[in-house]
Amino acid sequence: LMALGAFPDSHELHVGMPGMHGAVTAVTALQKADLIVALGARFDDRVTGRLDSFAPYAKIVHADIDPAEIGKNRAADVPIVGDAREVIADLVQAVQKEHSDGHTGDYSAWWKDLNRWRETYPLGYEQPDNGSLSPQQVIERVGQLAPEGTIFAAGVGQHQMWAAHYIQYEKPATWLNSGGAGTMGYAVPAAMGAKAGAPDQTVWAIDGDGCFQMTNQELTTCALNNIPIKVAIINNGALGMVRQWQTLFYNQRYSNTRLHTRVPDFVKIAEAMGCIGLRCESVADLDAVIDKANSINDRPVVIDFIVHEDAMVWPMVAAGTSNDEIMAARDVRPDFGPSEDG
Repeated sequence: LMALGAFPDSHELHVGMPGMHGAVTAVTALQKADLIVALGARFDDRVTGRLDSFAPYAKIVHADIDPAEIGKNRAADVPIVGDAREVIADLVQAVQKEHSDGHTGDYSAWWKDLNRWRETYPLGYEQPDNGSLSPQQVIERVGQLAPEGTIFAAGVGQHQMWAAHYIQYEKPATWLNSGGAGTMGYAVPAAMGAKAGAPDQTVWAIDGDGCFQMTNQELTTCALNNIPIKVAIINNGALGMVRQWQTLFYNQRYSNTRLHTRVPDFVKIAEAMGCIGLRCESVADLDAVIDKANSINDRPVVIDFIVHEDAMVWPMVAAGTSNDEIMAARDVRPDFGPSEDG
């Protein structure tokens, strides 16, 4: 999640983000790998699932600048303490020497498996039956219509995972996100800092209606200091990720997760703070509203996207379970079966 853009999403070798809400192919690739080279990774529980079942066949080459991270969660077969830039350069030289000595691997069978999983279980979403906006489509179109080089910041929750999945990240430092415990309210101030630091680049904050209410007052700072960020509020009238867990694991006992799509009125809040406030409720208006936001560069713009409340983030590995139990969608457990080579 934190490294999106470090390796281009469009590259043929990119199989997706791993983790609790990672792509099926990425999660499964780690589970079935015989070697993992981890650069600056923590092997935290959001990536490993149940730790004792994570990547059972893999030898681990773990490089980190902080020696305390190495072996903290997963024992490293080859520990390397160093800066990633220098470590990668040395690893490249080591691999080049292996190749020059005639030692090259045959990965054709492995790539047959990876490509089969990638084709069978791609990321995707369904449009709501009632004609309301799909949050995934909103975020996907924001990404597709954004100018080249746009920086995206996201809060924490469902919109965060959808922004990770449905926006293409091709360059480093174009995705800003809160790691660790994950801080709701991160998107607006992060976007503000990004725009101040890179004033010639478009900056979008992808935020939830819950997150937005925690730090939206910083829009005043943006308006008064000529920091024209753009904010997409994915307004499903709920603390969406917690509500998703309450739906899946707590028999739909919704406690303290229901908000209101109209109270507060985010358009009026934006206008009161010196910003442009827009609202979008239909697919027919989606592109036009996003294009309008992209065309305004003299003040901050806030779009209140009213989206379907029951959309969920998939794939998903339930907390405390093995990555082998990943669900591609609700009630859809991938069947990996034997490889084509047996």
